[in-house]
Amino acid sequence: MADKKLNCVDCGKEFVFTEGEQAFYKEKGFENEPKRCPDCRRAKKAEKRNFNR
Repeated sequence: MADKKLNCVDCGKEFVFTEGEQAFYKEKGFENEPKRCPDCRRAKKAEKRNFNR
């Protein structure tokens, strides 16, 4: 496996999906690659957390 460059669906910024992250996803059984960069993922999680209050 090699690092992959992906584009975020929210901000359009390119981010790296590292070998370690790919191994983690495979280990957890995730079939899809991430669609959002780490910053947008954090923002989305925070948004969900605040919405559920």
